[in-house]
Amino acid sequence: MKRTIPLLLAVTALGALAAAPRASRPAAPSGAPPLWQVYEQSLRRAKYVDLTHTIAPGIPVWAGFGPSTFGPSVNPKTGKPYTWKDDGFEATRYQLSTDQLGTQLDPPAHWNPDFPSIDELPPTFAVRPLVVISIVDQVARDPGYALSIADILAWEKRHGRIPAGSVVFVRSDWSKEWPNPELATRTRFPGVQLAALQFLHRERHILFHGHEPLDTDTTPTLEGEAWLLRNGYTQAEGVAHLDQVPEAGALVAIGYPKFQGGTGGYARFIAICPPDWRYGVSVGEVPESPLAKSARPLHWDEKLGVRVR
Repeated sequence: MKRTIPLLLAVTALGALAAAPRASRPAAPSGAPPLWQVYEQSLRRAKYVDLTHTIAPGIPVWAGFGPSTFGPSVNPKTGKPYTWKDDGFEATRYQLSTDQLGTQLDPPAHWNPDFPSIDELPPTFAVRPLVVISIVDQVARDPGYALSIADILAWEKRHGRIPAGSVVFVRSDWSKEWPNPELATRTRFPGVQLAALQFLHRERHILFHGHEPLDTDTTPTLEGEAWLLRNGYTQAEGVAHLDQVPEAGALVAIGYPKFQGGTGGYARFIAICPPDWRYGVSVGEVPESPLAKSARPLHWDEKLGVRVR
């Protein structure tokens, strides 16, 4: 019975995503396991919004890491790239200057070797409630504005207490200029106050927070990032498209590669929004299996250093 109660609570919570009348929902298979019912009743009809930047050689990155380059994979026997014409396939070689690139998930090992690296994070990170706190109006007046405890409490006054174990993304719209490389050189950008981070973790017990810029704050010592990572917390950086998700009521799916001993992670965050949400795409609205054939084939662009259509 102790196992049944949490499962029923999870089904009830996820079922809240389905805003349409019950009669219009797709019926779950007769006798389907509870989690499959959650998928049919809620997740299949939900709207999915990608919160992730595409990784490319020219995206903003801290100058201390240097540039990254892409190239075709080369046959070591011939010294020539594999081609669709001659070999029936192509592959790509990535020379990445850092694991702190684009949309990221920072494990605490980035600043403290005593804590987990990216491959050591638990699988329970996979799906969480998503909270989005906007500081867009404040940033419009002050580009260096940082999220405060007062901003968090104002959000809670509108939406209720932040759920324990949730992911909190801070919307600033800083990412709307992406992929302008100049973004990585700016010394003033939206941040998060150390007090706000400590409140979210110590008082609300969130899983992690995320922000759109590539750093947590503009203090000389990066005090927020230092406190988080040196104390075993993770954080997300370079998050995008937060203007397309609700402030409350969505979930976030979290994915990242498992590089052994990795001190950073190229991450993909997908917001799972209510079915009546105005942004995103639902299962069945776009081809998935098989995927749609494109009107133009991929080809290597020497100038851009990537494949394009």
